[in-house]
Amino acid sequence: MPNAVLSPDVDQFGETAEAPAGALPYDAGDRLRAAHLHRRQIEGRALFAGPLAVTASLAALITAWAMIGSVPHNVVFGWAALVTIANFVSCQRAMAAPAHGAGRSAGARATWLAVVEAMGLAALWSALPCYAFATEPAEVQVVIGGAMAAMTGAAIALAATPAAAIAWIGTLTAFFCVAFYFGSAHLDPKIAATFVLISGASAFSVARLTRWTYAQLKAVATAATEAESVRSLLDEYEQRGVGWLWQLDSENRVVYISSRMPALLGRSASQLVGHSLPAALGGSSALGRALLSRQPFANLEMELKTRSGTRWISLAGDPIVDAAGRFQGYRGVGQDVTEVKKNQERLTNLANHDLLSGLPNRGRVRQLLAEALSGAAGVETACAIMFLDLDGFKPVNDTFGHPKGDAVLKSVAKRLRKVVGGGGHVGRMGGDEFAIVIKDASSRQMVEALAGRVIEAVAEPYNLDKAEIRIGVSIGCAFGPADGRSVDDLIQKADLALYQAKAQGRGTCCFFSAALQNEMEDRLRLEQDLKAGIGAGQLRLLYQPLINAADQSLMGFEALVRWHHPVRGMIPPNAFIPLAEESGLIVELGEWVIEEACRAAACWPDTITVAVNISAKQLTSAALPNMIADALGRHRMPPNRLELEVTESIFMSDSPHALDVLKRLRALGVGIALDDFGTGYSSLGYLNKAVFHKLKIDGSFVREAGANRETVAIIQSIVQLARSFRMTITAEGVETADDFTRMRDLGCHQIQGYLFGRPMDFERATALVQGTMQRRLRA
Repeated sequence: MPNAVLSPDVDQFGETAEAPAGALPYDAGDRLRAAHLHRRQIEGRALFAGPLAVTASLAALITAWAMIGSVPHNVVFGWAALVTIANFVSCQRAMAAPAHGAGRSAGARATWLAVVEAMGLAALWSALPCYAFATEPAEVQVVIGGAMAAMTGAAIALAATPAAAIAWIGTLTAFFCVAFYFGSAHLDPKIAATFVLISGASAFSVARLTRWTYAQLKAVATAATEAESVRSLLDEYEQRGVGWLWQLDSENRVVYISSRMPALLGRSASQLVGHSLPAALGGSSALGRALLSRQPFANLEMELKTRSGTRWISLAGDPIVDAAGRFQGYRGVGQDVTEVKKNQERLTNLANHDLLSGLPNRGRVRQLLAEALSGAAGVETACAIMFLDLDGFKPVNDTFGHPKGDAVLKSVAKRLRKVVGGGGHVGRMGGDEFAIVIKDASSRQMVEALAGRVIEAVAEPYNLDKAEIRIGVSIGCAFGPADGRSVDDLIQKADLALYQAKAQGRGTCCFFSAALQNEMEDRLRLEQDLKAGIGAGQLRLLYQPLINAADQSLMGFEALVRWHHPVRGMIPPNAFIPLAEESGLIVELGEWVIEEACRAAACWPDTITVAVNISAKQLTSAALPNMIADALGRHRMPPNRLELEVTESIFMSDSPHALDVLKRLRALGVGIALDDFGTGYSSLGYLNKAVFHKLKIDGSFVREAGANRETVAIIQSIVQLARSFRMTITAEGVETADDFTRMRDLGCHQIQGYLFGRPMDFERATALVQGTMQRRLRA
């Protein structure tokens, strides 16, 4: 019988099945399944080829024996020999076919060849009996009928290929019907009925059997296809080096393990098979517990010590349970995750460390502090957090540039690590802020001594490219859990202590205390009260006169804000103005002051000006010029009647756009005065920016001028400088007639001070203006 198999598009009876529209007629799975089915059919045919050949040969010999005497000998023995040889050749081919294997595909042609061969063998066997049946005596007809019935039953040998089996039965039945038709006159009806019953039952049974056999073969082929696919995937999984496979028995002994695992451990597979897997992997207790639980597990990571160094592996496994529910062991997969762990460590390091200094960053400092707090709570000791803020670092960036500033930060980091050593963890919080986490801070004196060493180390000069840079550091410290039991609470307390250290003059260390806590709470309440007070009308403006030095006439006023708290009473500006700047309320407060000053000046003659102090924080807002323009427009006030006074601190502000805002204000026609000149940073280069129209000499110079010639020389220099830039000069803090005469003689254009009037309310200022106007009219 040919080594043929039905293709995926041919059903079990050889009829072509129509493929779905748009679908490919074959795919890899179909071809693989067809190959397995073909092999099973070949094996099934080979298994029954011998019995079929023997059955056909014996039936032919018996039939020939029965026909001797009625059929010529040469015909009988020639036919018997021909049947025997044909079946022998077919048997040889069928039994040799499994050795040649099966291809991945087979077409309908192979199936029809099998059908043709079955029909040929059946027709060859039936030819002589059918021809001689009608002329044979009854006893020979019985032998022929019985032999043909036996041959019909022999179709079971072709059950692996249903189409061939049906063709075999159909051919025998057709010949038997012909023989019966021509010999029915000489055949006993009872014998004929028996023949029909035997042939029909055989044909029906064999047909059903072949259908069932074919279905079983298809199921086996499908299972083999799936198994082969799984094996291919597993082979590829191992060959690509992704991981390895392992299997254990019920005693957790290794039954199977991929070659990559022994290679990783530096052992042979024979040294692992039959031994406990946890023991082979270094006695991992985590793996032992997972196996004892007899539950699925995944992502079980273990560290291994191998000849090539430390490696990390990840295991996943599932228990094996038989049909009776008995535990049979484990099977699973493993993977070398060393590189993954290294990458994770690198990413973690990047996420937890500052790139510039290499120190732990803010997030990592919080983690270290949390660990320190947890440890302190466990042993009832103390930990500490130090917040460090560099003093005078911003001028380093402004003067030498950010590369030099970064170099200084790196040097500071090295010094801090050296000073702290193993006594704590140094981290960088960002910018010029650092932190030190101390796990064991049971000795307050030790912490104070460490803070002193840090201050001394940071204060040492930094020599960079022949430039000597000097900075300092202020430190705020809080102890846990005494000052705070949470990370956020402790950081807040340390930050508060740092703020206090800055306020005390910098270069010092302050420790958190209950007094600081009360002060902080008081500041928070005051901030809330200030926000409410701005809208509740608790603030008011006072006006201090500005006098012409030449004729002592009134030229204008400086508006000064005051706050009358409903409970605390009068709060001085140096108490709430810094608070407004820190909290961001200075913008809202500044808008209110501008609005009130313009409203007041609108009631005075056009010759009277009003000056308003502007904070450096306000100059960070690009909307300031528009706000002032709107206020001037609402009160129909010429811009030249409004003066804005700024201090030299604007040159040290964090906003690089402050000068641009001032230029926009100057373009409106508003006057810009530089207040307290000579007491700040003296950034003389900014005087040449065509922004300022007035310099105001600080009152400290005015008071010292009577007793210090050097101060007089400074004032003369300031006057000369202002004249060179065509600026007006105002002397503040004039309290005596001698001060007035001296400032006038030194060249000051305007005078301001208690000699001519203290800050007054709007009504008194208006009365002063009216009196001045009346005197001018009388003159």
